[in-house]
Amino acid sequence: MRVLVIDDEPMVRRAVRLTCESEGHVVDELDGGSGVIEQMRREPPDLVLLDLLMPDTSGFDVCREIREAGFRMPVVILSAKNDEIDVVLGLEIGADDYIQKPFRPRELLARIAARARTTGPQEPSQRLEFRGLVIHLGERRVARDGADVPLTHTEFDLLAFLATQAGNVVSRDKILATVWGYGHRIETRVIDVHIRNLRRKIEIDPSQPRFILSVPGVGYRFAAVRP
Repeated sequence: MRVLVIDDEPMVRRAVRLTCESEGHVVDELDGGSGVIEQMRREPPDLVLLDLLMPDTSGFDVCREIREAGFRMPVVILSAKNDEIDVVLGLEIGADDYIQKPFRPRELLARIAARARTTGPQEPSQRLEFRGLVIHLGERRVARDGADVPLTHTEFDLLAFLATQAGNVVSRDKILATVWGYGHRIETRVIDVHIRNLRRKIEIDPSQPRFILSVPGVGYRFAAVRP
């Protein structure tokens, strides 16, 4: 995979580079948020590792800029800030995951490997349709009432997994293992924030969801009502 690391600390960028290159990944580096869109257009990354605290701009602003520019690849926050509010805010504006500094090389590689597994090709003919919501698995594209719905990489993976299990209750542990590929210390927030983001995008009334339903104490169920 091509990994773009955006961090103002040279030692962190070097550690990420050495770790990623040990597994054959290609690494591009930026020491701040300025010029990130130009860099991504020149060399589109498969994954972005993004620091939150940089002298020129906030990582939150950079993440928002990446999403507003239309890039959908995974963005993983890499930061020493570990307050839950920072994690939730990062996920709310489009980040896919969060790694706390100092990171362990094996953990970083596991996160990258999990993202790589979810980028594999799907059967191009696969299409799921539920009451105006159409999920094109092969194209990784979603439409509601004929209009395309822009989803991040992880939002699509989460929606596709729930939809393929339509009618069944899926536990949080199963969602975490399938979509993220590992355990997570803040798993409840990670899943719930992504579900909330999805509902805002695919539901007519997110406060009264008809597609993604909560099952208290267990997880979620995708309503299996087809056209």
